[in-house]
Amino acid sequence: MTVLQRKDVNPIAHLSDADIEEIGRRLDAIRQEVIETRGERDAKYIRRVIDVQRKLELGSRAVLLASFFPPAWLLGTAGLSVAKILDNMEIGHNIMHGQWDWMRDPKIHSKTWEWDNASPSEQWKHSHNELHHNFTNVVGKDNDLGYGIMRVDEDQKWYPIYLAQPLWNFINACFFEYGIAAYDLELGKNLKYKRRRQDPAFKARAKQTLHKIRKQATKDYLVHPLLSGPSFLHTVAANFTANVVRNLWTHSVIMCGHFPEGVETFEKHSIDGETKGEWYVRQMLGSANISGNKAMHIMTGNLSYQIEHHLFPDLPSNRYHEIAPKIQAIFDEYGLRYMTGSLPRQVGSAWGKIIRLSLPNEMAEKLKPKPKPAPALMRRRSRPAAGLRQAVAALIG
Repeated sequence: MTVLQRKDVNPIAHLSDADIEEIGRRLDAIRQEVIETRGERDAKYIRRVIDVQRKLELGSRAVLLASFFPPAWLLGTAGLSVAKILDNMEIGHNIMHGQWDWMRDPKIHSKTWEWDNASPSEQWKHSHNELHHNFTNVVGKDNDLGYGIMRVDEDQKWYPIYLAQPLWNFINACFFEYGIAAYDLELGKNLKYKRRRQDPAFKARAKQTLHKIRKQATKDYLVHPLLSGPSFLHTVAANFTANVVRNLWTHSVIMCGHFPEGVETFEKHSIDGETKGEWYVRQMLGSANISGNKAMHIMTGNLSYQIEHHLFPDLPSNRYHEIAPKIQAIFDEYGLRYMTGSLPRQVGSAWGKIIRLSLPNEMAEKLKPKPKPAPALMRRRSRPAAGLRQAVAALIG
């Protein structure tokens, strides 16, 4: 496994092949434990979240019927923003990952769920589940890494156009759902070549995306405003604001998971012949968490546990908080840094990195934060097994 950003230190230099495969075996055991204990409490959780989201959206749209009154507009817009975030993050994203397929409920299943978003679910599942999660932070393979429009590593060649990347990252954040729809289509690559533009498969996918965008726009900017009668324009403004709020929030959460300083990127050839243990370690090094309270975790779709999500993308999101201490104990035991921080800190770090890498390396190097020392390696090969168990127990404890 080749880590690109290791001019200062190679974060896995101290790990042997046996260490990496042992990490994989231990993570497999954690995953299996959750699978064996999935049950009614998990099913009740997702059904309760869906119920709350639907009631919140319905109530917010009812309040917007009187949105010509400023307090009603503010209350309805805030409620609708939260409802859209819940639909996008804790519900849609996780259902389409197959986290709840084990329930065998056709209404809450990855094959049938469609979300309140510009990107059709089938296209999103391909680009996100199949590509991003398999090739996490592999430059040139993972299109989520900079969305194909940003420089995300010092080893990427710098061009003057990258000076504008903070600006277009902000624009992308405001209209994130449309950026994701274009990204799912690989629009840049397909429009560049006439042969690709004429490809029937691409044309079919583009038609599907345009249909979904038209459906979303009709719902938010025609049907619901018309139902508001005299509040038509106020409801249009409320729906637009709620969509922008949802887009900004989603973009921020995604950035916190993969862009903060200290999160590693990888070369293409590094995954040739990759073992399951190496895949696990790549997820561990290529993800970062957000610390916070339970409400914040739900609002992020539990992607605040991005490390746990990337290790186990198909496990129920409400279980990530349970396994996080066990995962962190493995990080500590093997001398790996468990990247986590508050939302403001992670957002600031991610934006700082985007701004820094918009500059040539000579200038970017001056702005690069000094790397923190790696955590002490708790595991000692000469330590008796009993001592190791005590050390791990203390970490979990």
